[in-house]
Order: sequence, then C-alpha cells, then structure tokens
Amino acid sequence: MADAGESMTLVTISLIGFALLAGFYLTTLNALWTLVSVTVTAVLVSQLLRKLRRRDALTERRVCVLVLGDIGRSPRMQYHALSLSKHGYSVTFVGFPGTKPHQDVIGDERITIIPITELKGLQVGPRMVSYVTKVILQSLQLLLVLLKTDVQSHILMQNPPGLPSIVVTWLVCGLRGSRFIIDWHNYGYTIMALSHGPDHPIVRLAQWYEQLFGRLSSHNLCVTNAMKKDLQNNWNIRATTLYDKPPAIFKETSVDLKHQLFMRLAKTIPQFRVCGERPGDETERTAFSCRDPSDLSVTLTSGRPALLISSTSWTEDEDFSILLKALEDYEGFVEAGASLPSLVCVITGKGPQKDHYRKLIDTLSFEHVKICTPWLEAEDYPVLLGSADLGVCLHKSSSGLDLPMKVVDMFGCCLPVCAIHFYCLHELVKHEENGLIFKDSEELSGQLKSLLWDFPDCEDEGKLGQFRRNLRASGGQRWDQNWDQNVLPLLTAP
Repeated sequence: MADAGESMTLVTISLIGFALLAGFYLTTLNALWTLVSVTVTAVLVSQLLRKLRRRDALTERRVCVLVLGDIGRSPRMQYHALSLSKHGYSVTFVGFPGTKPHQDVIGDERITIIPITELKGLQVGPRMVSYVTKVILQSLQLLLVLLKTDVQSHILMQNPPGLPSIVVTWLVCGLRGSRFIIDWHNYGYTIMALSHGPDHPIVRLAQWYEQLFGRLSSHNLCVTNAMKKDLQNNWNIRATTLYDKPPAIFKETSVDLKHQLFMRLAKTIPQFRVCGERPGDETERTAFSCRDPSDLSVTLTSGRPALLISSTSWTEDEDFSILLKALEDYEGFVEAGASLPSLVCVITGKGPQKDHYRKLIDTLSFEHVKICTPWLEAEDYPVLLGSADLGVCLHKSSSGLDLPMKVVDMFGCCLPVCAIHFYCLHELVKHEENGLIFKDSEELSGQLKSLLWDFPDCEDEGKLGQFRRNLRASGGQRWDQNWDQNVLPLLTAP
C-alpha cells in the first residue's frame, strides 16, 4: 500500500513540476494562460497534500523514532521504541546502521528498523563545500525516507544531531499532519564548539538553526531540569524533563552470572584470565572468580583485583588523560605499600578518539594496574556493570546541561561512581551519598585510594559498601514508569 501511494506521490510531484515549467513558459504569452497554470498547479498541490496526509484506522497507533546517528549507540531512543511497542504502537525506527541494537529491539515485532546511510559531501574543494553538500544530500535522503513511510501520528526525533533532521522532520510533519516531538539530549552547536571554537561562523549558524527550528516542534523533551529552564529562558521553548532512568536489565549481577561473563571475556581479554594456571586443577578460574568442580558453587576469590569500569564514546567532552594520570598515581600508592588491591580497569565504548588513547595506554608500564578497552555486546554491558566494584565517569557536558547516561546505568546496577564535576551533575550524583565528585586527576586518585583501601573488606565496611547500600535503599524509578508518566500523556493528548 505504501509503494502504490509512493508512486502516485511521485507522479503528482512530476505533474506539479511540469505545470510550473509550463506556467513559466506560458506566462510570457498572456494572462489567461497564467491563470490556467496557477489553477492547475494549485489543484495538483492540494491533491499531493491529500495523498501525503491520507490516514487510516492505524495512523494514530504509528510512531516514527528518528536518530541521525548509530541506532545501536543510541540507548535512550531504543528505550523510547521499546516503550512505544509495549503500549501497542507500531514503531518505525530510522537511523544509521552500525552497532547492533539491543536484542529486545531487534526481536520486537512491532519495531521496524529502517537504516539510512551516513552520506558524505564532495571530497574536493574547501571543507565548507564538503559540509554543505553533505547536509543537502542528507536532507534529500531523509526527506524521501520519511515520505515513503506510512503516515505517522508522531515523529520523535533525537537532538543532537539535529542538522539537517530538525528542519526535514518539521517539513514532513507539516506535509503529513504528524506531530513533531524533539528529545533534547544536548545542544548540537556546543558539541561543534569543542572542535571549532564558540565563535566559528559554522557554530554560530548551528546555534541560530537549533534555536529557530527547535521552536517549531509540537512537544519537547529534555534530560535535565537545568536544560528545561535554559530552553525556556533563552529560546522560549517549553519542554518536559524526562530524566534518563535505567531499564530493568540494569541490576546487580549474581555471583554465578559474574563468573559466566568473566569466563567469556577471558577468552579474548587477557586481563580477565587468572595468572599462573595450576597443573591438574579442574577448577574454573578467572582473575576474579572460581567454580568448585565438586559442587559447581561459584565464589569471588579473596585476593582478586578490584574491577573498575568506565564507558565512553571517546569524544572531546571526555578527557581520559585524567583517568590515566590517576591510575599512574594509584600504581604509586601500591608500590609504596598501601593496603590496596591490584586494579583491572575496563574502558568500554567506540568513538573517534579511541585510537589516540589506546596509543597512550600502550606507553604505560604498570605492574598493579591493567587496562583494557573492549567493545561489549549490548547484552553483556549491563552484566559487566553489575559485576564491577566501582565506576568512573569523565563525561563533561559541552553545554553543562545534560547528564551522563552511563552513570544512570551504573546506579541501576547499584554501582557507586566517581564522576568529574560539571554544572548540573548534582541532579544525579550526590557527593558522599551514592558516589564522589572530583575535579582533577589528583582528587580522583585520592578517591580511588580511600574507596578501595582494604579491598575487598571495604565492600562491606567502608564508604564503597555504604554507597552501594544507599543505592539499594533509594531504589528509584525505572525507565518504564518514568516514560509512562512523562511521555505517554503527550502521545494520547488530543
């Protein structure tokens, strides 16, 4: 049905083009032909709009979720799609292919993923020409993809990236009578300013673009109260705060599941393997755990290293040299005889600066600290968070107005966190309650030292144990309840 409608739409567009060209030629003849051409064009345009807006009984139960980025690395938009599906909506999920989305998204019959290609502009001439041609080509591609889908009741779009998706989505919603929702994760122009500087013409243009077209949406969501106030005060955009909340898959991991994960990871990551295999020993061992062959019981070994985890997109708003310097200091504490464990530091994620930091890591020579940078499958990531002893977050918001989802996920697993300070972090991390906030590598190394002193006994008696107990006691809202409370009313409102 969509294919037939698409064909008719293309025919109508062609006729409009023909009418406009004929009208341009015939207007040079006389006024009568001008009137005829204008009338024909108006009729064809109205016909096109009727076709584009043609609704059926299921239109109000269809929603498009759009992200002009890697779907697999867009967890919040995946959660939106799953929540919509749970409430009976058919979801068209448009975005770039690449990283495998969560299995729940792939296996959901109500969610249809439509991959689009990340296009490049002209690779010759000035950089600005390349950028402009990329935006034009991406706009045309996105326009065609959205017009090919059945009419949706809403299009829910992530920003950033918003260029060119905001204006294209607004146009499509206008043509098809759909309602337009922007989910503001940050400001795109502030991210561009990290590499170009705040006064660069392209950054100023991006700011003007976001501010102008961001006002044209039907509804807006944002990730913090600080961003809600900023949108209202500076851009006159009213938004609903939808805090990131962990879905149910983020929880503490049982000892048996920890061991299973450690065994799988040990096959490819040497830092998870036990040092010094014992000949004839049939016990399953990893660097952290063992399974007794007599009764198959699993225990965490008493002399195990502490497991430190950080996840990242390896972008410019995260300075991992701070963590590397703190780990260097930590190595010095252990060398000096401090009552501290060895450390396995897992930094998971993909991104543009990963190779740069891996080269730095390769230059380090530690005896008591081991660092690895794997990419985990979506199903393994929450299990690893639930298995770790401490999390570290180096996300420093480009706008100062968004919160790191990685910390939300860590808290869902009752994992205490050391996080670098920025403006609105207090909305999530409560210093000395569910974690610690630091400003530089010296403060971070001191926090690692105090939290891991006498490990693993500190997991019960020290600050680390207290923070974990506080996280368990606080419980907190999960994604589903939060979404039902804040987003569902926007969809069902008349």
